[in-house]
Amino acid sequence: MRERNLWHNSVFFPLAKLVIAMEELKQCRLQQRNISATVDKLMLCLPVLEMYSKLRDQMKTKRHYPALKTLEHLEHTYLPQVSHYRFCKVMVDNIPKLREEIKDVSMSDLKDFLESIRKHSDKIGETAMKQAQQQRNLDNIVLQQPRIGSKRKSKKDTYIIFDTEIESTSPKSEQDSGILDVEDEEDDEEVPGAQDLVDFSPVYRCLHIYSVLGARETFENYYRKQRRKQARLVLQPPSNMHETLDGYRKYFNQIVGFFVVEDHILHTTQGLVNRAYIDELWEMALSKTIAALRTHSSYCSDPNLVLDLKNLIVLFADTLQVYGFPVNQLFDMLLEIRDQYSETLLKKWAGIFRNILDSDNYSPIPVTSEEVYKKVVGQFPFQDIELEKQPFPKKFPFSEFVPKVYNQIKEFIYACLKFSEDLHLSSTEVDDMIRKSTNLLLTRTLSNCLQNVIKRKNIGLTELVQIIINTTHLEKSCKYLEEFITNITNVLPETVHTTKLYGTTTFKDARHAAEEEIYTNLNQKIDQFLQLADYDWMTGDLGNKASDYLVDLIAFLRSTFAVFTHLPGKVAQTACMSACKHLATSLMQLLLEAEVRQLTLGALQQFNLDVRECEQFARSGPVPGFQEDTLQLAFIDLRQLLDLFIQWDWSTYLADYGQPNCKYLRVNPVTALTLLEKISREMKDTSRKNNMFAQFRKNERDKQKLIDTVAKQLRGLISSHHS
Repeated sequence: MRERNLWHNSVFFPLAKLVIAMEELKQCRLQQRNISATVDKLMLCLPVLEMYSKLRDQMKTKRHYPALKTLEHLEHTYLPQVSHYRFCKVMVDNIPKLREEIKDVSMSDLKDFLESIRKHSDKIGETAMKQAQQQRNLDNIVLQQPRIGSKRKSKKDTYIIFDTEIESTSPKSEQDSGILDVEDEEDDEEVPGAQDLVDFSPVYRCLHIYSVLGARETFENYYRKQRRKQARLVLQPPSNMHETLDGYRKYFNQIVGFFVVEDHILHTTQGLVNRAYIDELWEMALSKTIAALRTHSSYCSDPNLVLDLKNLIVLFADTLQVYGFPVNQLFDMLLEIRDQYSETLLKKWAGIFRNILDSDNYSPIPVTSEEVYKKVVGQFPFQDIELEKQPFPKKFPFSEFVPKVYNQIKEFIYACLKFSEDLHLSSTEVDDMIRKSTNLLLTRTLSNCLQNVIKRKNIGLTELVQIIINTTHLEKSCKYLEEFITNITNVLPETVHTTKLYGTTTFKDARHAAEEEIYTNLNQKIDQFLQLADYDWMTGDLGNKASDYLVDLIAFLRSTFAVFTHLPGKVAQTACMSACKHLATSLMQLLLEAEVRQLTLGALQQFNLDVRECEQFARSGPVPGFQEDTLQLAFIDLRQLLDLFIQWDWSTYLADYGQPNCKYLRVNPVTALTLLEKISREMKDTSRKNNMFAQFRKNERDKQKLIDTVAKQLRGLISSHHS
């Protein structure tokens, strides 16, 4: 039994051990299969997890477009392979959120870009305008002649085109929101292209992200809407823009910067903006810019600022023309500003002329040497052979204001010419502009200044005489101004439609005004002397010399007319004749004054001596050129009237009255009657005072009777003449 158990144990113990081993082997193989299956599943999930990790890294580093591509691969390639896993469902559910996050972040970058270029558009525009200025300077050097306005410069063809399919890792593009940090360039160095200052990658990335997401139209509408808003802000000028050139410059820089960016977007994004959109914006910009310039330039009173503004507008137009924008309306508007410039010039030169006329001494320019003589002749076109022959010292006939005014007219012409530069005008148009402006300068500005000087209260006869002489020489110089303009514009005066300088009328009008003022001034002086007249109309004494006041008056007239030697002959003669006529008329008024109710024959004799003094002055020829007794005719009315009374020649007067050759042709019966009544009153008054002498009364009665008879006959003549 014991042996049997031993056998049994020896047989079954190895078998049990084998079964255990086999079970262990089975479990091991099962574990191996599980491990292998697990490894296979892990190998399938691992790329998904790696791709998801890559996606998160890309989004974390703001590489939005690559992240979007990774998301597409994850969604369409990797996740379908492990779709039965729970974590896969979580990822699938999270994909739309990730897309929206990428979309929102890229839009945020675009907004930062738009805000940045809005702030920096003036820098972009400044660079573009510098580049245009350099190109224009280069063209002028190469061509050695002014640019032709109708020829448009070729547009710069090279753009910084970013490959939108390439991942951008530039830190500047992320940090600076599209504006590259470029240091200011020196004026004499090459200016970089304006678009080189801008990193447009935020726009390109956002555009492609929205395109991939099927929202390109939404993006385009948003971009255009925002840029329209920015355009309106850019086109709104500051209220004080007109005060300085920098105000205009910043305004132009912002506009140019805006359209440089839009032009670049047009050529590099294939439809984000189109030509119709650009044209619409440009039309709006052109309209608002021209309106702003019209308003603000009208406030400007400094011609230098207006000229600088014109040059800035030309550069502004040239810059935009380089980028293909039509600018003809800007040049048309410059012609309007030209009128404003002309007005500011006229105001400036009005002040210049006033200063010249106010500071002049109105005396002929003294010349002490040949050097001084040549200097004056170099400033003003004057030739006089007789003056050249005279030894030094000598004098020019005109005063200092003649060469000064002449040279200021030339300076005005130069100033007008400056505005016409770069306006693409023909020589004929420039010539016409200069001549019209110069005519305004002469006929309005200079004319007013001369008239104001002539009408001044404290103007003297010497000054008036010198003004007449000066304006005579300035009138003669107008032909030299014609030649001066012709030499500048190369347009001959004979050319059809050429405007003529009619400013010579200015000097003629001034001369005539000065002449009239001389006549008025002389008459006023005569009146002042006559106010000193103190006749004793009741005197019985017979005087033997002229009154003192009249002697002084004649002396004044002699010295005055001695100054008229340089005046044109007719002016001096007219002045002298005018003075004599006024003197004669005033003396007649003294004699016939209503307040003088009585006068004696003795007073009439004294008055006759004064008239003879006047006639002697007229006979002495105070100014040359009068024929025989022409000047004496001014006193003929007085002479015949006095002769009639002193000679008591009533029979001749009454017998010959009305005949063409009568002795007292110039005696009006009304005047004779007035004077006769004054004498009659005096005689009646004397008769009443001396009634004790009967014989005397009889003589007086006889004479009074004669006077009454003559008076009656004079009244008859007056009545018949009146009827």
